Amino acid sequence: MSVIPNFRKARLGNRKILLRETAVSYAFLLPALLFFSVFVLLPIIQGVITSFYHYSLNTYDFIGLDNYRRLMQDEVFLKSVVNTVVIVVGTVPIILIFALYVANSIYQRHAFIRSFFRVVFYLPVVTGTVSVIVVWLFIFNPRVGVLNFALKSLGLITQNISWLGDPRFALPAIMLVLLTTSIGQPIILYVASLGNIPTALLEAAQIDGANSRQVFRHIKWPLLMPTTLYIVVISTINSFQVFSLIQLMTSGGPFYATSTVMYLLYEKAFTFYEFGYANAMGVLLAVVISIFSLIQFKAFSRDVSY
Repeated sequence: MSVIPNFRKARLGNRKILLRETAVSYAFLLPALLFFSVFVLLPIIQGVITSFYHYSLNTYDFIGLDNYRRLMQDEVFLKSVVNTVVIVVGTVPIILIFALYVANSIYQRHAFIRSFFRVVFYLPVVTGTVSVIVVWLFIFNPRVGVLNFALKSLGLITQNISWLGDPRFALPAIMLVLLTTSIGQPIILYVASLGNIPTALLEAAQIDGANSRQVFRHIKWPLLMPTTLYIVVISTINSFQVFSLIQLMTSGGPFYATSTVMYLLYEKAFTFYEFGYANAMGVLLAVVISIFSLIQFKAFSRDVSY
C-alpha cells in the first residue's frame, strides 16, 4: 500500500522540477522576447498601421489605401522596383556560382592556401562598407580612376567613362561593388560544408568510376543543399535591402538610375518626411521579400535533408 503514495510523490516531485525548469527557461528568454517585441514587433505593427495614413510632420490623417494606389502610379517607385529586381537577379546567381566554384577549388588544398583565399574574399566584409566604397570611388573616378586607365591601356576605350554618372553604367557598377562585399561569407560557408562531407563517400564514388563532375552532381551538391538554401535566402534579402552603397556612391542617381526601393523609402521618409508613404513602400518590400523567400524554400527544401 505504501508503494502508490510514494509513486504519486515522485510524480509530483518530477512535475515540480519540470515546471521549475520551464519557468527558468522562459525567464532566460524573457529579455530577448522583450527586446524583440519593443524594437522589432511593435515598429512593424506601427509601420503597417501608419501606411494607411497621410503621416508627415504636421498631419496624421487616415486615407485608407491611397498610399498604395499612389505607389502603383509613381514612376520613380516603379523604376526603383525594376532596379531592385535587376540587382537581385543579377547578383544572387553570380554569388552562388562563384562562391561554390572557389570553395570547391580550394577546400582540399593546403590550410595556408584555404586561409589565404578566405581572407582575401572576406576582407571587404570586415573592413567596413565605407572603406570599401572609398576604394571603389577611386577606381571609378572618371579622371584618375584605375578602371579607365586600365581599359584605355588595353585599347578597349578611347575616352574616360563616368561610371557612376552615366545611367548606362551606374547600376552595373553598383552591382559589381555589391558582389565584392557579398561573396566572402558564402565562400567560407561552402568551404566548411565541403570539408564536412565524408571522404568515404567521395572515395567510394571514385572507385566506382565516377568522374569529378559526377561526384559533384550526385554527392557534393545534394549534401550542400542546406548551405545553398541559407546562402540563396540571405543573399536575396541583402540584395533587396541594398542601401548604404547607393547612398554613399550615387544617392540614387543619375536620374534615379540606381534608386532602389530601400533607398527611395529612406528618401521619402527622411528627406521629404512622408512617413506614411514610406511605410507603404516598406510593407510592400516586406511582402515581396517574404514571397521570394517562400519560393526559394519551396524550391530547395525538397532536396534538403537535415
